[in-house]
Amino acid sequence: MSQAEALAVRNPSPLWALGLFRSELTTMLRRWRTVALLGVLAVVPVVIGIAVKIETSDGGTVGAGGPEGGGGPAFLAQITNNGLFLVFAALAATLPVFLPMAIGVVAGDAVAGEAGAGTLRYLLVAPAGRTRLLCAKYLSVLAFCLVATLVVTATALAVGALLFPVGEVTTISGTRISFGEGLVRAALVALVVAVSLTGVAALGLFVSTLTSSGIAAMAATVGLLITVQILDAIPQLHAIHPYLFPHYWLSFADLLRDPVVWDEMIKNVGIQGLYAAVFGSAAWARFTSRDITA
Repeated sequence: MSQAEALAVRNPSPLWALGLFRSELTTMLRRWRTVALLGVLAVVPVVIGIAVKIETSDGGTVGAGGPEGGGGPAFLAQITNNGLFLVFAALAATLPVFLPMAIGVVAGDAVAGEAGAGTLRYLLVAPAGRTRLLCAKYLSVLAFCLVATLVVTATALAVGALLFPVGEVTTISGTRISFGEGLVRAALVALVVAVSLTGVAALGLFVSTLTSSGIAAMAATVGLLITVQILDAIPQLHAIHPYLFPHYWLSFADLLRDPVVWDEMIKNVGIQGLYAAVFGSAAWARFTSRDITA
């Protein structure tokens, strides 16, 4: 148990929950696994940027890539004209696989990892309480969603500005906006992407309460993620697609329209909230009734 957690156990002050959350987040971010995941996420925009730079160095063009797909990640063709589009291309490339898998690994290990290491019961010493501990862990996973998204965004922005020109942004609608407004929209895109991962976070936390093996929880979460994505890609199952958490992930592209179209983004937020509520409640029900022996 860390010093902050020990102090929190002895002193149930109003700031206890904040201290526990801070301790959970700090511990999570210091793990080598978390650092490695963030490192992999940071490499993706670098690889995309260098690949586009090499392909266009002789005056060639990149395969057409738009928000509707085709020829690679969305926005790929626009990177050579404006490095800011590397942010959107990198997020479009990492959101289907890399980002949710990273979240699944962290969320799956949240409770199961503590149980496997034999430290979970020490965290539950009164007045900690299971509900508060579970909330602190979920909030730390949500914070990681934001951190992971910002790592991709910041790296892509730096690489894009280094390798390509930056300036006014041409929206999907064909209008032009200032670079400053483009940065604001990039920040909003990053926020929408982070929110899109909250459903995966809740699912992973629930799976983590079902086992004492961190590896098993991580593998199960990633397996469920892959299964749901496969289901979302089968046209014959179109009736259930709107209820699958990845279905509206790429709706952030609508932030680059003029005016912005909010319909699918609102649906995305709604479905993520539904998954967070359902699997968060299931995680709470399981964790508060679980026999903790380790």
